[in-house]
Amino acid sequence: MSDLKSPRLMYLKGALLLAIGIVSSVLLLLLAPDWRVALLLVLAVWAFCRAYYFAFYVIEHYIDGEYKFAGLVDFVRYLAGLR
Repeated sequence: MSDLKSPRLMYLKGALLLAIGIVSSVLLLLLAPDWRVALLLVLAVWAFCRAYYFAFYVIEHYIDGEYKFAGLVDFVRYLAGLR
């Protein structure tokens, strides 16, 4: 599979990912309508966003500017020292 280069398809992909996140969150809250579930969902989303930011931005800009990541598998290989 080649890299996605079309801006229109990139926007579509972003919109679909956002839709998946919203629908999944709403369904989860409908399944278990409790403020604790909502709080845990918010914390999980926030933590995963921060971890993603760390994996790609912090490593590349503050720890190892030489290495460019292509995805989460690349990041795991980097952490394992398999560059």
